[in-house]
Amino acid sequence: MRRGLYVMLAVLGVLVLAALMVFGSYVSARNQMVAKDQSVKQNWSEVSIQMQRRADLIPNLVETVKGFTKEESGVYGEIAQARDGLMNAQTPQQKIAANGQLDGALAKVLVLTENYPQLRSSDQFMRLQDELAGTENRIAVARKRYNDALQDYNTFILQFPNNIWAGMAGFQQNTAYFTASAGAQNVPAVKF
Repeated sequence: MRRGLYVMLAVLGVLVLAALMVFGSYVSARNQMVAKDQSVKQNWSEVSIQMQRRADLIPNLVETVKGFTKEESGVYGEIAQARDGLMNAQTPQQKIAANGQLDGALAKVLVLTENYPQLRSSDQFMRLQDELAGTENRIAVARKRYNDALQDYNTFILQFPNNIWAGMAGFQQNTAYFTASAGAQNVPAVKF
């Protein structure tokens, strides 16, 4: 009888120890998922800040260009529409799509400098173009950091056994990566 009691206590002890190990694994994985999710959100915030900075520069750039190129109203309308789309976007996917449209519209403004040499000689335009170029660099760095944090998060929650814990804790894969804008693979034509 005593031997049966010791065996039962040993089995119970092993079960309790196994349950504690499983619970500890869950808590550890969940805490890491929370930290990685917060990192993704923080990096997205940095992307949003830089996109807002660019959106704030655009009206000044457009007004400067308008002073030299009054007949290019179609380009201005496209920029205004793309900027409004970015400002009204709510989700990361919507902001990423709107950002791509804005990239295309801005490229058209910068092409205007080829057709209007007096625009290149404007100090205000050159200052705004430099600020925009600096902002574009900041956006590129912020996008890279965001994509890296997102990849780290997704990799972690898709690995076994984290995928089990992620499902139990409500964490899901996030696919809102920044990719190259449509047409980015095309080399721009340069005419001399």
